[in-house]
Amino acid sequence: MLPGRYRVKLCSTKAKMSEEYVREAINGAQDAFQSGLWNKAPAIHRSKILSKLARLLEERIPELAAIETLQTGRPIREMKAQLSRLPEWLDYFAALLRTYQGFVAPTQGNLLNYVQRVPLGVVAQITPFNHPLLIAVKKIAPALAAGNSVVVKPSEACILLEFADMAGQAGIPAGVLTVLPGIGATVGKAIVSHPHVRKVDVTASTRTGRAVGQAAGANIASFTAELGGKAPIIVFDDADIQSAVNGVAFASFIASGQTCVSGTRIIIQDGVYNSFVSALVEKTNNIRSRMGNPMNPQSTMGPVISEHHLTRIERILGRMQGKVLCGGHRLTGASPLDGFDYTHGSFLAPTIIEDVESTDELWREEVFGPVIVVRRFKDVEEGVAFANDCKYGLGAGIWTSNLTRAHRVAGDIETGLCWVNTHHRNDPSSPWYVSIYISKLVNTQILPGVA
Repeated sequence: MLPGRYRVKLCSTKAKMSEEYVREAINGAQDAFQSGLWNKAPAIHRSKILSKLARLLEERIPELAAIETLQTGRPIREMKAQLSRLPEWLDYFAALLRTYQGFVAPTQGNLLNYVQRVPLGVVAQITPFNHPLLIAVKKIAPALAAGNSVVVKPSEACILLEFADMAGQAGIPAGVLTVLPGIGATVGKAIVSHPHVRKVDVTASTRTGRAVGQAAGANIASFTAELGGKAPIIVFDDADIQSAVNGVAFASFIASGQTCVSGTRIIIQDGVYNSFVSALVEKTNNIRSRMGNPMNPQSTMGPVISEHHLTRIERILGRMQGKVLCGGHRLTGASPLDGFDYTHGSFLAPTIIEDVESTDELWREEVFGPVIVVRRFKDVEEGVAFANDCKYGLGAGIWTSNLTRAHRVAGDIETGLCWVNTHHRNDPSSPWYVSIYISKLVNTQILPGVA
């Protein structure tokens, strides 16, 4: 059965929520905060409960992976790999609670000047469809650890009620974690506009982020937003070509390209351009040949989230001026892998396009699908200039065997997150927006660094 059709059955009865119910839920979150049951509990108590939640989550990974595959259409092997790491975020912030200390700041006179971190109160979090539980847990774990009451509005395509149930089982008091499914224009707006909300954290499109930011600003609430990307990947002449091809394919087509840091603009040095692109096309066609039922562990790539989104991507492709090297069309008929009927989902063949100018929509705007452009460059300066020729600046990648150049170029690219000889690697100890990950392919360990 089509993942999307199952998703409608799963979510439709839960997603219609009135504004009055939202107000009551946020008032309940505020009451829970004012009661002090969570935010004034000893840090060691909160730590133990977060650790217990991590263990409960760990036990249910296979079940939750299947649910996320049915909701999003992402291959089951992707979801099992991704969700298996989620307990790390809960364990990490549980450990921080046991070790965090305030500090005494120097001052003048016979005074004691000390600094402590305190919870804000009710924190609203808006999460997207592409990594439903991953992004939610990455936001929820630190907010709960700090003692806040958390209200989560997941994408209407993917709900998180199972996780909320587990939180209650772990011992998190009622009202401290609330999940409010529903449509962003109604439920989301009602949440972020509520005067009790002291912070809003959103992962969404730029358009949605602007609207949410305006509502948060009206309440003078703290605001954090991650609003998409158009990640460049620079491949230098001295890169290990096979490793780079595999890495770029992974960077670009995992989650069907529906990731804010997906590699989308592949910038390749002249000396290896032809051989690299040829190998990448071959790799991409291989991915295409093994697309099938997302519940099949052998399936390599799933559909995009909806027919509406697929139509949007097709329209972008119809407007572009470049040359399609592979893909560029929706899939129909039966999968060569397992006979799965592609018309049961919104499947697009993984796509590579060349001869795209910097002014083209494909270069400048987020497609959020399995579509990448390839472009050649002459030297470091031109490669960095191409990488920076875009309004987005969330993620980037570099492939080279020269560690000195890797560090220099990572510093020159205008991005918050940069991978070298790897991609999509992250860790709870590293800030999501400002980090550099260096792969052992350049003879060093994976090192998170803060810019």
